Amino acid sequence: MQFFIILFPIFCIFVVGFIAQKALKFDVANLSKMSLYVLSPFLSFKTFYTHTLTTDYLFYIVYIFGLCFLLVSVVSIWSLIMRYSVKERCAMILSSCFMNNGNYGTPVLLVFFGTIGFDLGVIMMVLQQFVMSTVGIYYAAKGSARSDIVSQKDVINKVIRMPVAYGAFLGIIFQLCHIPLSKSIMTSIGMIGDSSIVIIMIILGMQLAKIRIKQIDYPKLSFSLLTRMVISPLVACCLVYFMPISPVYKQVLIVLAAMPSAANTTLMSVQFDTHPELVSSATLVSTLLSLITLPTVLWLVGAPVPF
Repeated sequence: MQFFIILFPIFCIFVVGFIAQKALKFDVANLSKMSLYVLSPFLSFKTFYTHTLTTDYLFYIVYIFGLCFLLVSVVSIWSLIMRYSVKERCAMILSSCFMNNGNYGTPVLLVFFGTIGFDLGVIMMVLQQFVMSTVGIYYAAKGSARSDIVSQKDVINKVIRMPVAYGAFLGIIFQLCHIPLSKSIMTSIGMIGDSSIVIIMIILGMQLAKIRIKQIDYPKLSFSLLTRMVISPLVACCLVYFMPISPVYKQVLIVLAAMPSAANTTLMSVQFDTHPELVSSATLVSTLLSLITLPTVLWLVGAPVPF
């Protein structure tokens, strides 16, 4: 119950965004673009500039891709057993294999693990953005009902245009080259980057308000939710067991794996017409269910309770 009480204020910020969108009809696409292209790169720069580079980064990369492909394998095997079509399989992959560790995960980590968890959360957010911009777009395009499916060149262009990655890359370069930045500059960078934390939470609420669930396919939705909320953290437990990293970082990675479906996958499914009703319903329902499942995972991993 204590975990639920601590998470509830965070969830209330999503509700504010939800109500604001219903009442005022904001242009969510432009707000999301501002967050992605203006605010988030400053946040990733600050994190990678101030967070000392170690060999742990290699393990994080292996972890994020390993978790993704193992979940894709689980969904693919189930789809084969159930004889789902390619389009249905790709929609289930979008709804269950990519977690919302950006505008949901990072605030939760900040509350429960402090700056240590938050810094790792930003690192994983950057890596997750890369995975979604490659693997996610691939499956969105593969399951598309449209004829103008994106080419491999389009996917590469999507990756190249990722602003969050550029912020992280610059932060790494500045750190390795020992380029000093004045306190006033770092304060400005911090103010811009940190402002993205609340803004992206509000944007998630706005995105959820735009979701339209016309007809829910309960069998596919149920398995997608099972994969996202239960199988994913279990797979993460197995992966981190073999990783020589701090126990706290292991806890953080497991908690991130238990996050609800990424909101960006809803945008992908709409763009490519890959069963958007299934993907959007998984995003909405998994976000609501996280009020129950996430406190459970936090308690099981022994996350510190903030006071």
